Amino acid sequence: MHCLLFLRIVSALEHRYKYFRFREDAVGKPGHTPIKKWTAAIRQLAYGGATDMFDEYLHIGKSTARECLQYFCEGIREIFGEWYLWKPNPVDCHQLIDMHGSVHGFPGMLGSIDCMYWEWKNCSDAWKGMYTTGFKGKHPTMILEAVADY
Repeated sequence: MHCLLFLRIVSALEHRYKYFRFREDAVGKPGHTPIKKWTAAIRQLAYGGATDMFDEYLHIGKSTARECLQYFCEGIREIFGEWYLWKPNPVDCHQLIDMHGSVHGFPGMLGSIDCMYWEWKNCSDAWKGMYTTGFKGKHPTMILEAVADY
């Protein structure tokens, strides 16, 4: 992610929510920085792992990681939702369908998702059980998803 976009989102969340501001606890011990909380939320969304997978890397407990994700998702919807998240209207849909027909040669397609299992040869032993489904034998795999749209 581009650094300026990263800092813009962190700043917007920090200004909107007290939760993302740097604070001290009741004893005076410094809490987590806004960047650390934001990183915990983004990593949960990116990797889809459990909330306690960040204990060693970010030194954030699972309840704090869960709160980070909850406040992050609410904040993104409230702050950026009106500008970036909207349902396409009929004009948008027709433009996408026309574009797919002329550019990609798929007339009548609004969007398409495709998945493939990718064998993960360098998977760590600690994660092998989580990523081994039996689809490709006893080897851990990851699902690679691709969406075709404009």
